[in-house]
Amino acid sequence: METPVFDFVKAYSNSSISRFHMPGHKGAPVLGCEPFDITEIKGADELYHPEGIILESEKNAAELFSTSRTVYSAGGSSQSINAMLALAMQRAGHTVDRPTVLAGRNAHKAFIYAAAKLDFDIEWLYSQENSNLCSCRISAEMLEKKLCELDRTPLAVYITSPDYFGGMCDIQGLSKVLKKRNIPLLVDNAHGAYLAFLPEKLHPIALGADMCCDSAHKTLPVLTGGGYLHIAKDDRYKFSENAVKTMEIFGSTSPSYLILQSLDLCNKYIAEKIRSDLEICLKKSAEIKKLLKSFGITDISDEPLKISADFSSSVKGKDLSDYFRKNGIEFEYFDGKRIVFMITPQNSQKDFERLKHAFKNLPLNRTEAECELTVPPVSKRAMTVREAVFAPCKEVDADKALGKICASPCISCPPAVPIAISGDVISEEHIALFKHFGIKKIQVVCEK
Repeated sequence: METPVFDFVKAYSNSSISRFHMPGHKGAPVLGCEPFDITEIKGADELYHPEGIILESEKNAAELFSTSRTVYSAGGSSQSINAMLALAMQRAGHTVDRPTVLAGRNAHKAFIYAAAKLDFDIEWLYSQENSNLCSCRISAEMLEKKLCELDRTPLAVYITSPDYFGGMCDIQGLSKVLKKRNIPLLVDNAHGAYLAFLPEKLHPIALGADMCCDSAHKTLPVLTGGGYLHIAKDDRYKFSENAVKTMEIFGSTSPSYLILQSLDLCNKYIAEKIRSDLEICLKKSAEIKKLLKSFGITDISDEPLKISADFSSSVKGKDLSDYFRKNGIEFEYFDGKRIVFMITPQNSQKDFERLKHAFKNLPLNRTEAECELTVPPVSKRAMTVREAVFAPCKEVDADKALGKICASPCISCPPAVPIAISGDVISEEHIALFKHFGIKKIQVVCEK
């Protein structure tokens, strides 16, 4: 597969041309990447008005992901999340006074900020099976029931799958429910770009989503910030027509050409190597998952290349982070009980051996299983998300916030799933979760 963006920049960096344009480093290497760091010069095309090499590269990506349109993001999935929701609002038009999105409660805080910018209301979907902040397994039956209870039709349904622990929703089942009702399904697939290239395709677009975002940098060999906005092959809502223009609203006018080159080169990797690399990597991941099971440690991930080891009844949680770091392993996330390891084909054999060694030598300290619910409570709302985010605010001690109105979404990143949503009245349940997750300060709306 051709790599038009990378080829152009490489030729430019090898030329002897004098750079009297941005960026200010003029290609002089300090980090080493500067010769490849350019801007929209002649021939480089424009990300938000693509007619040349970027458009060609995006068409390559669309072919690989089997979409009607794939648009590059140099702002990660956050940019694509904003654009997806804006496109859904454009489709809805002015048919309702207050547009509403029905969303799984484990949505990333980027979704909350999108609600503030676009000014839509949120109806939350809660899963009764969940016991942690990051997960929200939604079934087709649950969705059907919730839709019947609503007094107004949502402009879209928004689901996070896979979630931070690797939990996956029944996208195919959800899609069937929504197609009957003519409601778009939007999926935050930030953690699952690689799912499109497994023997059994598990990517949301292949399973019936109308749009989804992928953080390419999370699971593919792409620089941090590289992502995609994907639109389904059938594009029944004609989202493709305004996709690029809408992405521009939420993106920098100076997108990183380093990121764009890495997305371009990733097309070649996907076309030529990813499936064979994944075949090997899947076997190695399965070995580690099998090893965990033999020790009685539960892996709560549905994803084949994410290990989310639940140590609730196996070891003292506080010892885990230090233990793995002392064994030369930096993990993705740890919440005190569950620890997440993200695997890709770019992990070396040494990485896998080190992880297996660490699990084999883990000092297990069996305890009684703890029933610890860390699901955010159903909250009383005092303001819209937009009103709360843009209201005058102040920082207060989290344990003294009872009865106050949440201004900014409250959680660290990762996992960036808010405990309290902007506009929520802070309850005792919120405060208990703040304490559990070590949140000591929060932003609240100033009282009049």
